[in-house]
Amino acid sequence: QVRLAESGGGLVQTGGSLTLSCEASTHDRNDFTVAWFRQAPGKEREFVVGIMWSGRDRLYADSVKGRFTVSRDYNKNTVDLQMNSLKPEDTAVYYCNVVRLLQSYWGQGTQVTVSS
Repeated sequence: QVRLAESGGGLVQTGGSLTLSCEASTHDRNDFTVAWFRQAPGKEREFVVGIMWSGRDRLYADSVKGRFTVSRDYNKNTVDLQMNSLKPEDTAVYYCNVVRLLQSYWGQGTQVTVSS
């Protein structure tokens, strides 16, 4: 079982920055994937970025390349998403997702709103 807790969402102006954190409650010594997805009103949930829990193998959606950076914080036991140059189209609920041993786990989501 993996429990996830997201934090760091909020309201920001266009061009601003936010950092989201996903804390995973696990002592699993095996590696697994951690990803951020987002869902805007009236749209399907979409992949944003992925990283291995070990910190390797980052993958970004084209829409966020060069603006978003994912990293692993070993002290806080989190995967952090640094979002820069935010645009109104980045407005969505952001969800943390873990896939471990073919099981998928989701956090409760955190709202990011970018005003124009």
